[in-house]
Amino acid sequence: MLDALSEVLQPYKELVGNAAAIVTVLQMFSGCFVCNDIRRKGSSSGFSPMPFIGGCALTVLFLQHALLMGDPAMIKANVVGFGISAVYATFFLLYTPRNGRADFWKQVAMSTALTAALLAYAQMENPAVVEDRFGLIVTILMLMLIAQPLFGLPEIMRKKSTEGLPFAMILSGTIVGFMWLLYGVILNNMFVILQNLAGVTLSAIQLALFAIYPSKDSKKKKN
Repeated sequence: MLDALSEVLQPYKELVGNAAAIVTVLQMFSGCFVCNDIRRKGSSSGFSPMPFIGGCALTVLFLQHALLMGDPAMIKANVVGFGISAVYATFFLLYTPRNGRADFWKQVAMSTALTAALLAYAQMENPAVVEDRFGLIVTILMLMLIAQPLFGLPEIMRKKSTEGLPFAMILSGTIVGFMWLLYGVILNNMFVILQNLAGVTLSAIQLALFAIYPSKDSKKKKN
């Protein structure tokens, strides 16, 4: 069935690929909403730098995977994505109090070391299997980054508030995931399909939290 669907959609490969690349770049700008919240607060305290630091690392890894696949649309999207993520990470650092910068640089160091190790692995692995194996590793890391806000689910339930969750990034991420899912179907590439199907599912779960809980702390509203 997947093969048949892929064959039917083949004429639209370039169109869908370019559209997915464009919405990916647009999705990157959703981080502006988080940066604006940080600017208004005057500090990055209470915000996690991981979406930006992890975004830098993931775009580099996705770029490597795109190069292994030889896919121009994915290559372009991740080159631009890395540049935008780097700007966000720099902005975050500028608004990080001095006593919190050690933790920021610790996360940068860990992400850099992991990225370098995986890039080295991609160069040393058997060319016959590296695309699939590297794709699996990147998929797992991507899902961990997307699911990161869910680690705070107990706190969200306790406060009955989704304050702090980046709604714009989650919503746009859902749209981007769907576009790359469609592109994966056209490519008939199971890794692209599975990673985006799982990503869309995780994002949908987070969006459901906004329907259940308000974006402001209910305790603050009472005061």
